[in-house]
Amino acid sequence: MAASAAAICWPLQPSAHTAGSRPPGATDEAGSARVVREMFDSIAPRYDLLNHVLSCNIDRLWWWRTARRFRHILARPEAQVLDICCGTGDMTLALLRRRPKMGRPVIAADFSRAMLERAAAKLPADRATVIEADALHLPMADGDLDLITTAFGFRNLANYQAGLEEFFRVLAPGGEVGILDFSEPGGVIGKLYAFYFQRVLPVIGARLSGVGAAYAYLPASVAKFPAPAVMLEMMRRAGFEQVRWTPYSFGIAGLWSGVKPGIVERSVPSR
Repeated sequence: MAASAAAICWPLQPSAHTAGSRPPGATDEAGSARVVREMFDSIAPRYDLLNHVLSCNIDRLWWWRTARRFRHILARPEAQVLDICCGTGDMTLALLRRRPKMGRPVIAADFSRAMLERAAAKLPADRATVIEADALHLPMADGDLDLITTAFGFRNLANYQAGLEEFFRVLAPGGEVGILDFSEPGGVIGKLYAFYFQRVLPVIGARLSGVGAAYAYLPASVAKFPAPAVMLEMMRRAGFEQVRWTPYSFGIAGLWSGVKPGIVERSVPSR
């Protein structure tokens, strides 16, 4: 299924589905970023609980599968790894389980300070570096990174193409990207999922978090997110090769991955 999706190359038509997130109240990219940051700051206190409850703990499996996909990079002690839009750090923790104890710390970055405070409390300080950073303006030089992952955060970027181009810029030749996010499955599973996601999840999320707008935004943001094949074409346009989409749990979520062309010798840092 992933291989067939990767083989499709559709012409990319500019639309609201490919531009970026536009939550209610936002009219441009700057406004979108501000609204999204405020939204995640507001739900941070109960974010972990809600993630596990609303996904029936399947999210743990998705993080594990994503980390396993990049185990060949994570196993290299010298590899420089960034988990952007890290939230409270669960994807970062999954990456650390695949890292050598003496490997370079994983960089965990987000632009929501409230989320980062919770990530810092979870992550081992000697194995992870927590920084405040915007995915569209990363504080890294060209070619600094060997791997970038992002779990359920890319969908909230104000400009998807700009985000992919920024990831491409900071990756070294041969570096890889993994974007884990929601999708919309088809068939009977898709209909059941749509009912839960659009009718049940917002109600539970609002009651448990006390922030109804955030959990009304979630299904709307997934509906506006580019389809898998369109995302793959956007990745190609950013310069990535070997792009593919791997569906998780019948396509409820999935992993978009790609490689920056070229090979470079990376020196092992002295200790």
